Amino acid sequence: MSDEIENSPALHSRLTCTDELALPATAVSLLAREAVLQVKGPDSERFMQGQLTCDVKQLPARLSTLGARCNPKGRMQSSFRLLHDSADGYLLSLDKALVPAQLADLNKYAAFFKAEINDVSADWLRLALWGDQITPALAALNLAWPEADNEISRQSGGLVIRLAAAAAELWLPRDHAADQINCLLEHAEPAHLNQWLLYQVRAGVGWVSGPTFEHFIPQMLNLQALGGVSFKKGCYTGQEIVARMQYLGKLKRRMFRLLLTGTHCPPPAAEIVDRSSGRSVGEVVMAARSEKMVEILAVVQTDAAQSGELSLADCDGPLLTLADLPYKLESEARPA
Repeated sequence: MSDEIENSPALHSRLTCTDELALPATAVSLLAREAVLQVKGPDSERFMQGQLTCDVKQLPARLSTLGARCNPKGRMQSSFRLLHDSADGYLLSLDKALVPAQLADLNKYAAFFKAEINDVSADWLRLALWGDQITPALAALNLAWPEADNEISRQSGGLVIRLAAAAAELWLPRDHAADQINCLLEHAEPAHLNQWLLYQVRAGVGWVSGPTFEHFIPQMLNLQALGGVSFKKGCYTGQEIVARMQYLGKLKRRMFRLLLTGTHCPPPAAEIVDRSSGRSVGEVVMAARSEKMVEILAVVQTDAAQSGELSLADCDGPLLTLADLPYKLESEARPA
């Protein structure tokens, strides 16, 4: 969050909603748990192409994409949304807890390229904006609504990244954020971050966080079904493992959406067990509260998820039930 916002208690208060379950018709929420890295320089495209699961070379300037960075064993060290920077380079949004390790590791490789990596989180105020009146809310800021999902509109006032028919990320330059937020709040109401996480859970978009660092390969988070993995781009760190799993292996664990009666959200990496045997069969990716229950994204052994009874923490823990995801998976999803 920018200093301009932090140093304005009245404005910060206007953006804060303490009710986890309140959802206005048009909602805005601070993405305070995420950070932004910038990769810039003449070799930034070539450098990133060898590091990330998505095809950086083929990414048009008008689009954003999901993606991941893996270790040599194909385990995800981070997941992110990637877009072109207006300068010579790229911006990546990712979990804030992952930034120190990713900066340190990426800089080891960047030393061999004309590319520079910096944490530019303080340059941006990032918001989630979703609901019935998203287009008028953006128009009030002189920002345009993109025509297609993942498309970006860029104006001097900031970036709008369309995620779905009525949901977007809004990236505001720090220098303009205070005035823009005052205007935005005439057309949208603050929502607790829980409501945005719930939207993400229902969209089936999971993220790597500090507790799940290097726990998953990209297919375990269904990233291939979300356009975040290219199987045509060539080599990148961890590519051999990711490609082998796609073409030669059998994915035994993947992300499911689960429902839990109660109000307590389990943290990322919380254990999921087979209720009959007590055997550990998975772990939580992220969770959020709805009005009647807790909704969870979790990586679970496929056979256990489809045929067994699951519970949280141990065999006497709360019962988990399967729910639908909004996209096709595995054999139904063709490689990018």
